[in-house]
Amino acid sequence: MAEKSKPDPSKLSLRVLAVANQKGGVGKTTTAINLATALAALGEKVLIIDVDPQGNASTGLGVPKAQRTTTVYDVIVGERPLAQATVNTAVPGLDLVPADADLSGIELELAQAERRSFRLRNAIAGLKDSGAGYSYVLIDCPPSLNLLTVNAMAASDAVLVPLQCEFFALEGLSQLMRTVELVRGNLNPRLEIQGVVLTMYDRRNSLSDQVAADVRAHFGEKVYETMIPRNVRVSEAPSFGKPALIYDLKCAGSQAYIKLAREVVSREKARRAAAAA
Repeated sequence: MAEKSKPDPSKLSLRVLAVANQKGGVGKTTTAINLATALAALGEKVLIIDVDPQGNASTGLGVPKAQRTTTVYDVIVGERPLAQATVNTAVPGLDLVPADADLSGIELELAQAERRSFRLRNAIAGLKDSGAGYSYVLIDCPPSLNLLTVNAMAASDAVLVPLQCEFFALEGLSQLMRTVELVRGNLNPRLEIQGVVLTMYDRRNSLSDQVAADVRAHFGEKVYETMIPRNVRVSEAPSFGKPALIYDLKCAGSQAYIKLAREVVSREKARRAAAAA
């Protein structure tokens, strides 16, 4: 029997994560922005790709609409290189591919296009060959199942799921899991769940503890130990065009995202070590 070849370490250096939940209002974009900022603060080079037509990740990172001259729309529809749409943010080590309302009509524009579900994957493949040096790409998905979400999952290694500690959270999660299974079966067999992040945790509310317990019972070690608390400063930060870590580093929410980033990096190191063994 031929010896199993070991993966090339250079191929393991970039991790593409879709930050997704088909239920809105769960802290998805907040998590994408602040996790990316925290990863950059830990020395990682990070790219956020905003594929939500609302463009909230772009706004939250301080990139006004007037500066979004080339966006992810041009990448997906026009098949432009990601590098042409990438802009620097105020956070060292964190870049952004912005989005705007042009994305809203993408389903119709690409209705007859061949391999339309792989447009973003092809763009990211070009990024890997460009020598840009990113260690993480976080794709901020819209809160719905559409062509943009499918493109994001088809392009990703794994899905990172922000989950609100409230009653209907598990219902939304079951919908997302069905989507992941569909994408894995038809478009991207390597897709996995990177982890579940419990958000908007309120220790004064027994329901938060119950939801957290239920999610941990179902997903086990896939659920991150770090929970993101409800925090006014985190909610305020986007209106100033800043991640919470820049707006108020010492607040409980910012500190939680730093802890989460350390946990993400630790898990990733363990995964890479196992893959290389």
